[in-house]
Amino acid sequence: MGNNQSGGPDGRYGGPNDKAGLRRHRMMSETAKIAGQVLPNPDGPPMMFDDGHEDKSGECPVVFRWSFTQTAQPRTVHIVGSWDNWQTRIPMVKSTNDFSTIIDLQPGQYEYKFQVDGSWVVDDNQGKTQDAAGNENNMISIQDSDFAVFEALDEDFQSSTAGEVLRGESESTKNHDTPNDRELEKLRSFTQEIPSMDMLRKAAGPPVIPPQLMQVLLNKETPESCDPNVLPEPNHVMLNHMYALSIKDSVMVLSSTQRYRKKFVTTLLYKPV
Repeated sequence: MGNNQSGGPDGRYGGPNDKAGLRRHRMMSETAKIAGQVLPNPDGPPMMFDDGHEDKSGECPVVFRWSFTQTAQPRTVHIVGSWDNWQTRIPMVKSTNDFSTIIDLQPGQYEYKFQVDGSWVVDDNQGKTQDAAGNENNMISIQDSDFAVFEALDEDFQSSTAGEVLRGESESTKNHDTPNDRELEKLRSFTQEIPSMDMLRKAAGPPVIPPQLMQVLLNKETPESCDPNVLPEPNHVMLNHMYALSIKDSVMVLSSTQRYRKKFVTTLLYKPV
C-alpha cells in the first residue's frame, strides 16, 4: 500500500510565537481552543490543544488498522491522535496482514497519524486532511448513528433474561419459554457452599448413556464372510467419540472412529497405567 512518509512531525510549527499558524489551525469542534505548545518529545506530534472531548461518557469502540505487505513487514506500529491532545503513542497489535488497535472515542472528528518503525506516516487508503503547516494527517469522522447498533443490542440485552440475571433481579414470577431462559435459571442455583453428603446421596444420578453409543464396533462380532482386518461400516452416531475398555493387566485401551470422505478409520491407543 502506498503511504506518504514525507513531512514528519518534527518542527511543524514555529512554537507559541507562530501566531499566524495558530490562527489558521482549527479543531473540528466548535469549542476547541488552541494551546499552541510544542511537545518536548521530538518524535511526537508538535501541538497540544483542547479538542472538547474530555467527557468520557458516550464513548464507542473504534478500530484502527495499518496494513502491510508480506515483503515489507514493520516491526512496531504506534498510533497517536487528537483524541488525547497527541500525548500518547498507542501500540498496535500485529496480525497476519495488519496492525490494529481499538480505541474508545466519542462522536466527533479526529486527526491521527501512524508511527511505523519510528517514522511518522499517513495511510493513503484512509481519510486525510492537512494541518495549518501543510502536513498531512489521517482523519476520521465518528457519528452517533455509526453506533446505533450498540445501543440497540444493549437495550435488547437489558430487556433479556440474561440482563436481569446480571442485575440480580428476582425471577420468581418470570415465565421461561426458551431453552436459553431455562439454562440461565439453572445458573441461579450455583453457590459457594459445599453440599453435605446427605444432599449428594439424594441427588439424581448421572444420565443414562444413549443406547446407540453402546453399539461399539470393537464389541461386535465380525462376520465370517468379512475381511478380519476390516470392521463393519459404523453408524454416524458412533463417530468422534472416545471409547475406553476396562483396565486389564495394567493397560488402558482407548478407541475412536473418524470419517474421511467415504472411508472410516478406527484408532486404538494402548497406554500402561
